[in-house]
Amino acid sequence: MLRTVFDPEIPVNIYDLGLIYKVDVQEGFIVNIDMTLTAPNCPAADFIIEDIQQKVSSIDGVKEVNVELVFEPEWNKDMMSEEAKLDLGFM
Repeated sequence: MLRTVFDPEIPVNIYDLGLIYKVDVQEGFIVNIDMTLTAPNCPAADFIIEDIQQKVSSIDGVKEVNVELVFEPEWNKDMMSEEAKLDLGFM
């Protein structure tokens, strides 16, 4: 489901961009997600977090979705999937 969430300024999903650091599903189908942004002052941060919460919440059985922004380690283009690098012209 995270591959359906996009930063509106980048034509690659947040998962392949390497912005998702951790997904933890706890008992009771509570989903905790640690993620970062390409830049700490990303103007689309609220939109992206809301989109994650809506889409992951739509998965059958999920009761709660918590998204935490973290900035350690700092994101860099090496965290992107090979496909994302190709799509963005880094390869």
